[in-house]
Amino acid sequence: MAGATGRQEAAGTDLRRRARRARRADGGGVALTIWHGERGTGEPVVLLHSTAVDSGMWDAQEEALAARFRVIKVDFRGYGRTPYQADGPYSDAGDVAEVLAALGVSRAAIVASSGGSQAALELAAAGLAGRLVLLNPVSTLEPTPDLRAYWAEESRLLEAGDVHGAAELNARTLLGPEAGDEAWQRVVAMQRHAFEVQLAADPRPEQTEGELKPAEIDVPALVVAGAHDLPYFRDSAHHLAGELPQARLVELPWAGHLPALERPEEINALLLDYL
Repeated sequence: MAGATGRQEAAGTDLRRRARRARRADGGGVALTIWHGERGTGEPVVLLHSTAVDSGMWDAQEEALAARFRVIKVDFRGYGRTPYQADGPYSDAGDVAEVLAALGVSRAAIVASSGGSQAALELAAAGLAGRLVLLNPVSTLEPTPDLRAYWAEESRLLEAGDVHGAAELNARTLLGPEAGDEAWQRVVAMQRHAFEVQLAADPRPEQTEGELKPAEIDVPALVVAGAHDLPYFRDSAHHLAGELPQARLVELPWAGHLPALERPEEINALLLDYL
């Protein structure tokens, strides 16, 4: 166990070092910062957004959790209020580790949606997460035909200059049947903003990701799957729950890919009960 702890500490230090190297100063001499918000007091809970939206997806959860926890939200680079800039290779996990170090947080519960689960798992592997909640996560599975078809249509729309159409494709594909108009409009707005920011970047920053070894991430984990999600993400949730040593799988029969926006009160209750 001592060896594993040593590897975790080294990995955590490396994440913070990589984030520091990725910082840059713009023409006005203002250092790039990763936007983050804090609310509440208590044990820290970090909310990591899906890469189809931004930290705004967690507004309802932030309000509910802040009554008991110190809630920290982060916008990844190119999403929400964080610019899409870097001097060299960067990683979302490294950026989050740097934010946590700046806030004096050495360990936190991490709640992540979809693509945000990559960073969550990297942080957990580095010993920075004491507990995980992963909503419709990515995994080590190869992309399936349904996911490739979705990506191809998104690329076609973006190459044609139809940014709004690509944002609507994401809302149509990712939201479950019970999502209301407000959820639809919010997903479209957040995704469109991310597309516009990222497409305008010149040059585009180089993003890196660590290799995931879920079997070595020995922390309590709640893995959530939506019955109306794409088959790839349903399979990923089941696969990841089987690999993580302390995972419990919960299937939501009503949910698509973004249950935090589809039925926020139910996700609030689930998080409060688990955390």
